[in-house]
Amino acid sequence: MDTSDLPDDSRLIELQRFELLVSAIHDYAIYMLDPQGHVVSWNAGAERFKGYAAAEIVGQHFSRFYAPEDRAAGIPERALQTAQKEGTFQAEGWRLRKDGTRFWANVVIDLIYAADRRLLGFAKITRDVGDRKAAEEALRKSEQEFRLLVQGVTTMRSTCSTQMA
Repeated sequence: MDTSDLPDDSRLIELQRFELLVSAIHDYAIYMLDPQGHVVSWNAGAERFKGYAAAEIVGQHFSRFYAPEDRAAGIPERALQTAQKEGTFQAEGWRLRKDGTRFWANVVIDLIYAADRRLLGFAKITRDVGDRKAAEEALRKSEQEFRLLVQGVTTMRSTCSTQMA
């Protein structure tokens, strides 16, 4: 959002509106990272499903939201590298809440540039899609059980046909 051509009062009002908009969103974690990956802003949605108040998390590296095995594998760093190289990064995977519980997340990381094209950091949007993942897993399990049932019926029918002949 470029407000450089607005008068100072209008720019301030526009920035306040934008801040109110982002802070009112509760179903998505929307926050900004500096170029090194440290949290510099935090919305109510992020607090709601990640469990951190802004005062606790601002200044911390975003890798704390990743499982230890993902941090060891360098996944947070690769996400930022991919965003820088390709302009965006999108993925789904396990993320950690403050209390250590995991949730399945859909993540988008986009670049944020200053008017002079200097990298200011990253916009990070995370959504808890655990309910969708659970539904997909239940469907997969149901389909697998159905296939086994059909296979069993087919085998039984074949066996009965052979015995009757």
